[in-house]
Amino acid sequence: MNKDHTSETSTTQVMNAFERFTKRSIWPAYAGFWWALLYAVFVRFYEAAAGTIGGFGQLSDPDAFSLASYGAGVLIMICGFILLGLVKPWGLTVPVWVPHFRHKRIPRLFILIPTLFSSAMLIAHGTTGIVTKTLFLIGAIPLELQGWAVIDKERLAVWDLFFYEPWFLIMGILSGLAAAYYAHATGVMLPRFRQWVIRFVVIVSLLTLLLIASIVFGFSNILSF
Repeated sequence: MNKDHTSETSTTQVMNAFERFTKRSIWPAYAGFWWALLYAVFVRFYEAAAGTIGGFGQLSDPDAFSLASYGAGVLIMICGFILLGLVKPWGLTVPVWVPHFRHKRIPRLFILIPTLFSSAMLIAHGTTGIVTKTLFLIGAIPLELQGWAVIDKERLAVWDLFFYEPWFLIMGILSGLAAAYYAHATGVMLPRFRQWVIRFVVIVSLLTLLLIASIVFGFSNILSF
């Protein structure tokens, strides 16, 4: 008993501040769930019903935009429930309605890889948008927008800068923190955890630089998402 307690204390002591934080912080999963739910309902589903938000201009194809917003809202809600599942017992095993695999434990990487990939995309998306919209507003770069017949670029850029892109950035951070908690809770060893953190930071950095370059140098239509 004392030996196990000593080992646990030693492991805790060698953790850095980020590792200690992610090991005990369950709240990012709950915050991410509500962050996703509120955005899906009050932004995406509203756009799907009304066709646009903010009055920035006239869409080229309002019906296609509404359909895309509805699909995005559903996907975002699903992602929110997935984050909730990272910290709930029902998120650790295959649901009972799945034949042949019911009640079996879901492989850790089956959850971590798509969650971390989504987190990286969200953070890169938000960071790229904040940087490029700022550059546009100060007159450093032009802004090419598709899907609009008439558009007030300045107003749309301000909307993106202070609402749309920060949502992506915050959602990505919450998702990444929830994934880190899940990694600790499912027994990922500390050396492996640190390797994953380093890889994640490198991938996010490279992806962000690539997306910023694609917009600044004019090949964003190839990489847009």
